[in-house]
Amino acid sequence: MAQISMTVNQKVRTGDVDPRVLLVHFLREHLRLTGTHVGCDTTQCGACTILVDGRSVKSCTVFAVQADGSTITTIEGLAPEGGLHPLQEGFWEAHGLQCGYCTPGMIMAAVTLLADNPTPSEREIREGISGNFCRCTGYQHIVDAIQYAAGKR
Repeated sequence: MAQISMTVNQKVRTGDVDPRVLLVHFLREHLRLTGTHVGCDTTQCGACTILVDGRSVKSCTVFAVQADGSTITTIEGLAPEGGLHPLQEGFWEAHGLQCGYCTPGMIMAAVTLLADNPTPSEREIREGISGNFCRCTGYQHIVDAIQYAAGKR
């Protein structure tokens, strides 16, 4: 067992974990932050995307011990209490979700996209979220949602 400590959604969290525990499982099972989804365990779908030290990361490819000392933001910690982040608002207003399974990962990937490029074109948005799969929407509404959020910034 290894003792780890990290700041998750602005709270210091500690735990004893087997060194083989993936970060996504630490978040979901140890911290009960179930907004981060497990879709494939192979980095292909992006449902597990979170922010590690301000950058989007697929948490199914990181061991929890590797995140020791890091600052983590999950979908639960993205917006202020009682409010919505512009991307969450965009997904609501532009109908950027259907089943919602990919939505947390899509939003977290878009956070990094907009941090790097505050006014992306449609093509740049599609490239920026290309590591995240949606099996429901056909992506146009997701692109619209990200453009909505870019306009709100």
